[in-house]
Amino acid sequence: MTTISISASINKDIRTVWNYYTQPDHITGWNFASDDWCCPCVENNLSVGGKYNARMEAKDGSFGFDFETTYDEVIPHQLIRYTMADGRKATILFSENENVTTITIDFEAENMNSEDLQRQGWQAILNNFKTYTETH
Repeated sequence: MTTISISASINKDIRTVWNYYTQPDHITGWNFASDDWCCPCVENNLSVGGKYNARMEAKDGSFGFDFETTYDEVIPHQLIRYTMADGRKATILFSENENVTTITIDFEAENMNSEDLQRQGWQAILNNFKTYTETH
């Protein structure tokens, strides 16, 4: 299975970045790739064996889906590993250097969409996270 890697550097300290990335009240503010989508609700039990579920919807109501994962490993302010509902794996690394936090996400590609499209979609969400975090 192909693994895709994306990253972003956020001009905030690692504790702020971690909180904005993991708290449902913040996740609903950034977890979409474009302005015509939204993430109306999130449940997040950030612990090994815990579940994450984010509802993703087109704002016009034409399409929606649940993104579900189970956490395999959680090291606060450093690392999150999870398994998606379809069995694919992802790893999220957090690192800080002088109040700039870099998030790197490695995820296993699915077979329905091209690798480029998947990379662009996940990167767009991460870029939206960067913008949200730096302006809040």
